[in-house]
Amino acid sequence: MLRYGRRRRARSLAVVAVAFLGCRSAPPLGELPPGAVEDSVAATRFVARADSLRQAARIPGLAIAIVRDTTIVLARGLGYADVERRIAVTPETPFDIASVTKPIAAVVALRLAERGRLDLDRRMSSYAGFDAFCRDARARGGIFFRDFLCDTHPITLRQVMSMSVNGVPGMRFWYNPISYSWASRPMMQVTDSSFSDLVTAHVFHPADMTRSARIHRALPLRADLGADLAKPYHADSTGTVVPSAPPGPQGDGAGGGVISTVRDLARFDIALTRGRLLNAASRAAMWTAGRSHSGELLPYGIGWFVEEHEGEQLLWHTGLWEEKYSALYLKVPARKLTLILLANSDGLRWEKRLDEGGAVRSPFARAFLDSFR
Repeated sequence: MLRYGRRRRARSLAVVAVAFLGCRSAPPLGELPPGAVEDSVAATRFVARADSLRQAARIPGLAIAIVRDTTIVLARGLGYADVERRIAVTPETPFDIASVTKPIAAVVALRLAERGRLDLDRRMSSYAGFDAFCRDARARGGIFFRDFLCDTHPITLRQVMSMSVNGVPGMRFWYNPISYSWASRPMMQVTDSSFSDLVTAHVFHPADMTRSARIHRALPLRADLGADLAKPYHADSTGTVVPSAPPGPQGDGAGGGVISTVRDLARFDIALTRGRLLNAASRAAMWTAGRSHSGELLPYGIGWFVEEHEGEQLLWHTGLWEEKYSALYLKVPARKLTLILLANSDGLRWEKRLDEGGAVRSPFARAFLDSFR
């Protein structure tokens, strides 16, 4: 029994050593933080479940990062960034993170508000171009704009970034990524800077995100990231995984347009925790669920979904390019835990309505919460 116990202890410490390769510098085994062994075991358990889910969802490549407070517990790649060339996913593999850009945009907006340069409660109609956007949106209609009352009801930037612009502004939640994308315009106008430059100055540089960049129709992707970018895939009608066309061009909007890695997003998460990006009041505002004018709790803060599950607050966002990329960024504040997943297909998606949250319907989110109980 003694010999078995020693072997098991040795295996546990070996797992910890591997897990801490995700950090910039791993501490000696005798100086591991409290709970490191338990976290490494839970992370290993989650990776096994995530790999099974990945294969079931036909995701060619998946990058994973898990953060406890300000420590990267695990950074791992599963599968292939390029199936044909057999290039494996690593924590440094860049992906298009799609709508996981929205939390990054929220940081930029709140940082400018901290400095007195941006008023989140100023009417959108006071910004150049919004009236034309409003007319186009009303003419377009569809699921995002059939009840977009921008021409008869004042809308504020806070309401845009809190996804409460449909119907009477401020009365209900409706996920509207197109209107959110327009939130970059006020930030650009009050600073006379491109939104991409603002993201670089207020997020990438202070968070030390060296493997991240903006991309849009007038801004090509950095060559080093382009060479390593995970190739997008989808399952065809027979279930065969085949290459997808790259995403189409976008403008310099707040709703997408970021290429990043799980390790860089973990750095973003740590920088948020350490107060390097926002002060405590701004962080709290960003992660506080909105309320309608009638007092109803809404499942979105500023750039983040906010909901409760079994008495715990969950902060999260997904990203989706259909048949190309998907992402999940999930925080459990009470446990000081964060999960970041990036995939080169849309296999991380789950069915949900535009007027709800529902992170726990994601099998990956459930597996994470179960693994770290």
